[in-house]
Amino acid sequence: MDIEKIRRDFPAILQKRNKKPPIYFDNACMTLKPIPVIKAINEYYHKFPACGGGRSSHWFASKVNEKTEEAREIIRRFINAKSVNEIIFTKNTTEGINLITQSIKFKKGDIVLTTDKEHNSNLCPWKNLEGKGIIKHKIVASCEDNTFNLERFKDMLIRDVRLVSMVHTSNLDGYTIPADEVIKLSHQNGSLVMLDAAQYVPHKKIDVQSLDVDFLAFSIHKMCGPSLGVLYGKYEFLRELEPFLVGGDTIVDTFYDKMPIYLKPPHKFEAGLQDYAAIIGAGVACNYLLDIGFENIEKQEMSLNKFLTENLINYKDIELIGPKDPRLRGGIITFFIKRLGLGDISERLDKKNNIMTRSGTFCVHSWFNAKGINRNIPAIRASLYFYNTIEECKVFLETLERIMDETKSYPKP
Repeated sequence: MDIEKIRRDFPAILQKRNKKPPIYFDNACMTLKPIPVIKAINEYYHKFPACGGGRSSHWFASKVNEKTEEAREIIRRFINAKSVNEIIFTKNTTEGINLITQSIKFKKGDIVLTTDKEHNSNLCPWKNLEGKGIIKHKIVASCEDNTFNLERFKDMLIRDVRLVSMVHTSNLDGYTIPADEVIKLSHQNGSLVMLDAAQYVPHKKIDVQSLDVDFLAFSIHKMCGPSLGVLYGKYEFLRELEPFLVGGDTIVDTFYDKMPIYLKPPHKFEAGLQDYAAIIGAGVACNYLLDIGFENIEKQEMSLNKFLTENLINYKDIELIGPKDPRLRGGIITFFIKRLGLGDISERLDKKNNIMTRSGTFCVHSWFNAKGINRNIPAIRASLYFYNTIEECKVFLETLERIMDETKSYPKP
């Protein structure tokens, strides 16, 4: 893989501020966009900026329909879904999860199991249903090293568990749960499974048929594409679900005296005008990643995480979140610097050398609250992607040490 050639595809990292290039380590939030994706989006606005969804039948509208359905087919192949009718476009992963939350007909007493490291997007919807007395929400606590506790999960997997809804790869520490085993055990119990795969799909090859997952949500903006989400669902289940949002583009016919007749999936779940430029760009982004190759993506991320981990663990005051082995954390490395007065690390990294990281609770407030972690010492997350380099990691480490040295009596390794 020619990293320098690939980096030329990303205009954002070719610019400079204060005569220094950006070092973008906030990929778990949103990745940068390559030129082919940008061109595809611009092409929509330049050549056929019209509505799709069958509203009009003219030249521009026909082109939009052609391109959006072409993108749906690309995404179907990308995750190996059985049919394009199992691919639903959403705003983001959050909307995909909420669609399932609101569309499944839960009955009183149904249990939904999640992990203890869920992003708020896969926690709040279930807490809301629990607050209304519709379901019971139970949490499978992790092992001490933040890995998945399979034995505890087995004990909690009882008859009333209607749905297992879990983060596939954690945005907190990059750990990936044993999804194959979770799905197998859940299905043996008669439970459905949904995966929040926002941090998995951009980094590792996925095959939803082989995995046998029932629902899976992910975000295109975390995988070199525009702001868009995708919800996959087995057609047999999508067909039975009630639509979450209704209105234009979801119906066959409406009446004053009876219920509307809705379209079949996926279109009954795609209410109103869609972001057609984003959908078209999504297809191009998927093809771009396939051209890079997931083996190359994983290899590059692992080499970067290994390098950073081996250096950061030498500092006595730095504590990693999650497993110590970088092979279990993909492209994410999250840590604390256990000193008061070092709470603005991310801001200082940015000001000194244009190094963009994330600090805080990463929308996993519940995990920090459960552990009673001092919010005055925020965690720092460096999230990596295939276009990042060892040289950038060296600048990150040098800048971080300089910042720590500015705090008197900091214990060096």
